[in-house]
Amino acid sequence: MRNISDLIEQYLKGMLQESTEGAVEIQRNELADRFSCVPSQINYVISTRFTLEKGYLVESKRGGGGYIRIQRVELPTLKAIQGHIAQTIGNEVDQAAAEGLIYQLEEAEMISKREANLIRAAVARDVIALKLPMRDEVRARLLKAMLITLLVK
Repeated sequence: MRNISDLIEQYLKGMLQESTEGAVEIQRNELADRFSCVPSQINYVISTRFTLEKGYLVESKRGGGGYIRIQRVELPTLKAIQGHIAQTIGNEVDQAAAEGLIYQLEEAEMISKREANLIRAAVARDVIALKLPMRDEVRARLLKAMLITLLVK
């Protein structure tokens, strides 16, 4: 059985897919009522599963008429993907940023689940057993080489 966080995430992603604007505005309390959970559960899901690294822009307005706006940030076209990868990764990249980019590419169906898992395994901190900043530099080189090879077909 899926947990409440997974259900909330899937619900929000479904809303985003149905949205003609590519964005949704939600009331934290209304969503919490819908899923019979506390508003902090909604905050947790949004802050961990709808990050910029994963391809989402989140705007929050607090107060009586407050809302949370979630917008999907689209990846560039394949023509510009090499430059996007180089800019996003740079000369070094930490584990969280690498996983976020992999997640974003998988969600956009630019890489398969299997490819994503292989890349995650190759750039994991326990596999690249080097001290910082060398580990982040090696991870960036590996990540760029693998993604460019996969995406420029």
